[in-house]
This record gives sequence, C-alpha cells and structure tokens, in this order.
Amino acid sequence: MPQLACQNLTLGYERKTVISDLSFTVNAGDYLCIVGENGSGKSTLMKTILKLKMPMSGQIITGDGLKPDEIGYLPQQTVIQKDFPASVREVVRSGCLNRCGLRPFYNTAEKQMAEDNMEKLGIIPLAKRCYRELSGGQQQRALLARALCAAQRILLLDEPVAGLDPKATAEMYGLIKKLNDSGVTIIMISHDIAASVRYASHILHIGNQAALFFGTRADFLTSEAGRIYAEIGGGKA
Repeated sequence: MPQLACQNLTLGYERKTVISDLSFTVNAGDYLCIVGENGSGKSTLMKTILKLKMPMSGQIITGDGLKPDEIGYLPQQTVIQKDFPASVREVVRSGCLNRCGLRPFYNTAEKQMAEDNMEKLGIIPLAKRCYRELSGGQQQRALLARALCAAQRILLLDEPVAGLDPKATAEMYGLIKKLNDSGVTIIMISHDIAASVRYASHILHIGNQAALFFGTRADFLTSEAGRIYAEIGGGKA
C-alpha cells in the first residue's frame, strides 16, 4: 500500500477552487517534485497533506504504517523567521517538540537525534552560533536538520532553495538527494524544472485547476505537458 494516497481532491480557500479531482500516490522511497505556475495550488496541496487545511472534497489516505509524527516539513521562510534569535542547536532540537508531549524538556534520545542530524548536514561547527547570523544556505541546512528531527519517513519541502545562491542551491539539492537515497521519501514543491527532472523519481504537474501530469520522471520528459513546460520556462518554471 502507498505511504500516501490522494483521492479525488478538490482544494481551495474562501470558496474558491484551485484544484479539482486530483489523485496521485506516493510510495516509500519516492522523490516526488510538484511543479506548476504560481497560484496553481502547490502550497495549498502541501498544507492539506499536512492537515493544516481541509480539502473541499476527496480524501488523503496514509498507509504502510505511516504515523503523523513521521512526517517532517520545511516551509518557505518568512523575513521574521530568518531573524530568529536562537542558537542553531536550539532550532534543530525544536523539531522534536511533538515527541515531547507534556514534557518541558528534551530527553537524551531527542538531544542525540538533533546532534546526529546536525552531523548529517555538516552544521555541528555552527551549533552554538545564533541562527539569524547564518547565511541563507546555512539557515536552510539548520531548518532541514530540524525537519529531520520531526521526520522519520517522509519529508515535505516547500521550495527549499528559494533565495539561495547557486553554490548553496547545488549543495541543498545534493543533501536532499542523499536523504532520499538513505530511504526518506521526499515530496518537494519546486520552480526548477531542470532540478526536478534531474533528481526526482516522479513529477506532479498541476495547473488549470487540475493535474496536467502525474507519473515518472522519464514519462514526464516525453509527455506533451513536460515538453511545453520546459520550453516555456527554458528549464525553469
């Protein structure tokens, strides 16, 4: 059974429909990139998967024993969040908050998880640094480590390279691919078609209030939607 199955979803806000009758599945180990023009409903879809919004109709079913606390989320940063006055270690550990329940402290296992994820993303030397003093790429690494503390099996990423320079962008894509290779399922919103077709195993292209394509990367490249989208964006979208 898929880890995640979206069945006949209609999504919107303030009674305005942005996507109708959307269906797709995500299996363990997939790397799904969600692409589409601004306003096509990509972020609305991700918030619905996270149960931060309710669908207007349809349903999202989880399988393969997936639990809510096994899904991590890396949203787009706001200006206020970039100026957060806490240490990198504190930011990363905060990804364990849902595990704490009513406990007002992190236990040994949770602290070790934060250290392991900082090590995995190469930010142990930054652990005591103030988060707001970091570069954009370093902040994204810290937030990715935080999301990994919340995630066990699925990681949702909303344009994780937005605002990063080319070097930091390449490094972030490499880290995400490494996590996927280690068994973490990736669902990522992206405006970068070139990166999507390079790294993703599957593509969901949404627009005109519907899914224009869902399938493997190889099938997307040969589809009409994929060819037109790549030509319009010149490799970007």
